[in-house]
Amino acid sequence: MPSTDDTTETMTADDESFLATFDPDTGEPASVTVVTAVASLSGVGPLELEPLYEAVDPDALDALVRHTHRVEDTGTHELWFSYEGYDVGVRSDGRVEIHDGTAPANA
Repeated sequence: MPSTDDTTETMTADDESFLATFDPDTGEPASVTVVTAVASLSGVGPLELEPLYEAVDPDALDALVRHTHRVEDTGTHELWFSYEGYDVGVRSDGRVEIHDGTAPANA
């Protein structure tokens, strides 16, 4: 469940991306934030989405964030994948960026 201090921005038709955050210091799972954010953008409940493991292994995603956050001086790592028609980028610093995967790329 996203922490109460998470910041989110809503996406409108003119926006190019949606931002959600999670707190890696508390062990909050990135995978839960991804599912919650994509469900919100899709206007459905999280259980109505296809399982996240169809796009990425949620345990591996959470382990990557935990590992890179635990190891000092590794910098910020980022993993991108497609899920439910969105391009999703998860960063080890707690940032989740979501782009509409069906929108044409800017030239």
